[in-house]
Amino acid sequence: MKSILLYTMTVLIWGSTWLAIEFQLGEVNEVVSLCLRFTLAAICMWAYVIIKRMPMRFNLKNHCFFILLAMGNFGLNYLMLYFAQGYLNSAMASIAFSLLLVLNIINTRLFFGKPIAKRIYFGATFGLFGITALFWHDLRQFDLNSGAIIGLGLALLGTLIASFGNMVSVRNSNNNIGVLQGNAWGMLYSSILLGAYVVLAGESLLIHANWQYWSSLLYLAVFGTVIAFASYFSLLKNIGPEKASYIIVLFPLVAVLLSTYFENFTWQSNTFIGFSLVLLGNAIVLTPFDKLKLHLIQFPLRS
Repeated sequence: MKSILLYTMTVLIWGSTWLAIEFQLGEVNEVVSLCLRFTLAAICMWAYVIIKRMPMRFNLKNHCFFILLAMGNFGLNYLMLYFAQGYLNSAMASIAFSLLLVLNIINTRLFFGKPIAKRIYFGATFGLFGITALFWHDLRQFDLNSGAIIGLGLALLGTLIASFGNMVSVRNSNNNIGVLQGNAWGMLYSSILLGAYVVLAGESLLIHANWQYWSSLLYLAVFGTVIAFASYFSLLKNIGPEKASYIIVLFPLVAVLLSTYFENFTWQSNTFIGFSLVLLGNAIVLTPFDKLKLHLIQFPLRS
């Protein structure tokens, strides 16, 4: 029951953050918004690890990887996605980001030598066909100045950077660094780096915005960053990474439904086809058919 609650909560939170980001765009500079978001998240994370008295001292080499984690998982990736949503609605951006699943598997092979199962190639092919279908109208008349093409490129770049950040997180875990400790340092470094950029760029952290902006900022910092990550990592421990990874398949469903209701996202034939192919591709990537076949042989269905 606890795992079901954590799973549902994580899917709903991460699926809804895409819509919340829309309220961050506009009058306030994106880097300023991210700086405020991760500063709040870092405060929450550090309060938690201090209360739990977790060990937080690490050597210089590990701190270098914490900085890479900050850039990959809590900085550049989100900045690209914020920029992308200046061109795309939350539904399209979330679907593009779901290719993270495939990129993680490929990068795991490149960085850690883990072999790639044959089903991954089929799943990746479905995913690429799905993205092509979603953006077919823009790709058919390819124009580098097209808003949709720019948004897609930024979203995919942000997804790739996030995957590199995930590889840093795997490296940290392999070196016996707790996920919560690593995230606390990563969020702290992210807030420092983003803050330094804001100062050097002459931007001000004293901003005037409406209540939608501030409420979405709090939601993204507390729920979308601290609580969702804590829930997800609890799932990794309780049910394993394979089952927990299905969150990446499910959260676009929430994002698309919310975008349909709040952003008047229009469903067209290519939308149905593309969305279905992306979900199918991710499902294929996550489904160990060899184990499933063995399970069916051992426990055949009874009529």
